[in-house]
Amino acid sequence: MSHPAILETKEAFGESIVIADPARIVDLCRHLKDVEKYLRLSGVTALDLHPAEPRFEVIYHLHSLERNQRLRVKCRLGGTTPEIDSITGVWRSANWYEREVYDMFGITFRNHPNLVRILMPIDWEGYPLRKDYPVHGYKYSYPSE
Repeated sequence: MSHPAILETKEAFGESIVIADPARIVDLCRHLKDVEKYLRLSGVTALDLHPAEPRFEVIYHLHSLERNQRLRVKCRLGGTTPEIDSITGVWRSANWYEREVYDMFGITFRNHPNLVRILMPIDWEGYPLRKDYPVHGYKYSYPSE
């Protein structure tokens, strides 16, 4: 597989892994869906590698039903306010996956149609799966009933 957005490829646990340029993720995903026939996005998740830099990895799990092959696409993001383009225009199923990653890690998906919290209350402070999140969480006062 060849595409200008691919920085590195490797194999692990019977799956191919692609390290991709985050600035070109939408273009790469369109190629993977239309040309390579990875028609199914089975998940989007992230890793916080704190204190390493780049600190975050966004990981896309793809599946080619035609060839019964799986592919992991990883994009490395740095900084305290990481951002990457949304792939909801390629796979609509990315919508809730990207919202979960935003909610838990604070990674912003530019051009997402509705990037709001999905698991935590709307007014929750912080991102619970970041490694610098306090073990007991931030103080939260529930609204009175």
